[in-house]
Amino acid sequence: MTRARVIGAGVAGLCAAWELARAGVEIELVEAAATAGAGCSRYAGGMIAPWCELESAEPLIARLGAEALDFWTRDIPVATIAGSLVVAPPRESAELTDFARRTQHFSKLDADGIAALEPDLAGRFDRALYFAQEAHLDPRQALDALDARLAGLPNVLRRFGVDADTLPAAPDWTIDCRGFAARGALLGLPGLRGVKGEMLLLRSDEIRLSRPVRMLHPRRPAYIVPRGDGLFMIGATMIENEERARVTARSIVELVNSAFVVHPAFAEAEIVETGSDVRPAFIDNLPRLTRRGRTLYINGLYRHGFLLAPALATRAAQIVCDGANFPELMDAHSGERAFA
Repeated sequence: MTRARVIGAGVAGLCAAWELARAGVEIELVEAAATAGAGCSRYAGGMIAPWCELESAEPLIARLGAEALDFWTRDIPVATIAGSLVVAPPRESAELTDFARRTQHFSKLDADGIAALEPDLAGRFDRALYFAQEAHLDPRQALDALDARLAGLPNVLRRFGVDADTLPAAPDWTIDCRGFAARGALLGLPGLRGVKGEMLLLRSDEIRLSRPVRMLHPRRPAYIVPRGDGLFMIGATMIENEERARVTARSIVELVNSAFVVHPAFAEAEIVETGSDVRPAFIDNLPRLTRRGRTLYINGLYRHGFLLAPALATRAAQIVCDGANFPELMDAHSGERAFA
């Protein structure tokens, strides 16, 4: 039996361990933190929105991301298909027009359509785009569910609180899913960097939303993701620095102001949690599978962790088990990868 050590138990590492284990590989999952999902995956928005992401991402992201819909609703059934709603303040209607031009698989709603879909937004927006096939999940619940599935497999050994650098070499394969922490091992690739993301978790009993709402704005775009029990995750910041834990007052103010535009009740919501971490991205913001001998690096998921991890994990298993090659992810020029 082929044996593989998967390093890192964020969404990329857990998905890779799952797909490899299902393919019959004996897995040793190693994580430096005390639990799974302790890194940037914990602070993700959890939107499985491949067609919305076309607004600022390359076609490759949507093509790979579409596979995540099946994974998170069938293989690990933790996501809800309720669609994504995209709105903009009336004076920013050009933003909505531009978003529609760049994206796919949506329907256009007027004020009555918005009210029918989300009654609490009645009268607040004149137009919207509705991406009915998209889904959302709670990242922490998803990580826990995937880790629990791995714990029940006889060919998976999970080791937490262990530094992989202190272990002897893996017997067959090493699958490195450490994200930004693997930067030192990936010297020579074009610009692995950290992109900081910040989030708020708010609680309000005055608002009901059934699906993620993206509010477009040229300076303060934001998304609001319902988490159930009156909880809402507010996010959107993408800051080009590599600070991990510090959430700035400016970001909190901007996120709350953006949420207030969607619904005034957010101004009175309780701040339950703030969080930030650094997401790994290459210079072209596209993911890579990098093979060096018997080590395979899954990296560069940028802000698309839950969207891309299932597809990259499937391909990693095919590389290990079948010797497959995926030029759009492995060794082609970034322009070719983007449009492959």
